[in-house]
Amino acid sequence: MYPVGLSTCSKTADEAFFRSICEAGIRHIEVSPAADGYRALDWQSLRRLADRFGVALWSFHLPFLPFETHDISAADKTVRRRSVEWDEDLLRRAAEAGVTRFVVHPSGEPIREKDRAERLECAKESLAKLAETAEKAGGAIAVEDLPRTCLGRDSGEILSLLSADSRLGVCFDTNHLLRETPEAFIRAVGNRIVTTHVSDYDFADEKHWLPGEGDINWQSLFAALRESGYGGVWLYELGYRAPGSMRRPRDLTPADFVNNAREIFEGRPLTVLGRRT
Repeated sequence: MYPVGLSTCSKTADEAFFRSICEAGIRHIEVSPAADGYRALDWQSLRRLADRFGVALWSFHLPFLPFETHDISAADKTVRRRSVEWDEDLLRRAAEAGVTRFVVHPSGEPIREKDRAERLECAKESLAKLAETAEKAGGAIAVEDLPRTCLGRDSGEILSLLSADSRLGVCFDTNHLLRETPEAFIRAVGNRIVTTHVSDYDFADEKHWLPGEGDINWQSLFAALRESGYGGVWLYELGYRAPGSMRRPRDLTPADFVNNAREIFEGRPLTVLGRRT
């Protein structure tokens, strides 16, 4: 069994948010602001609320939008340098509030196949710098697997990115893999996984559905993750409201995530609220 966590997913992590997840039994969060919300983050306030409600600030999602101006794999050296510097500043502030895991997207998109090798090398250079800064701040970088033409779209590319620095870990996003199964990814990457983003999909593109609404075999994935030795948080990354391709009779609540996790951990049939459109 893993502790259940929840990404803020651009929601305001205010007192009402902390109270609602605490009442449901969730004690770990990932701070993940909207693209325009990073400068306004009040880490002192977040720390006070977390302490008050007994919630751990488990991880912090570094920015990845807009791709044109924030991309640590950019061939443009100026864009790449500014992206890394911004990430470094943000992670230092998060570290002061006690965060130790910093999730980073290795690239934006689209990336043309002919540019892929160059962009991988650019990303590796940036990740090595971020790994050094994160260690000095008392934490570690978690490189997220990504879909479509992004870098890190399969275990081979993730392992190539990790080769930039032994201090790098992986944020395993369960709904981003379009070229191999989640189980194959887990077995290839193994104990480099340091955090998770849990959601379901249809294997055609990322969907960020609640587990059970898509096509992942959750018992198989859960078994593979346990076999890998992962000892962190089972952290959901999806919003309360259904995306456009999914209908639900109501919005999700924190209790739905806790119930969903228990069903997976105990091998029970999953409660499915949503219906694909």
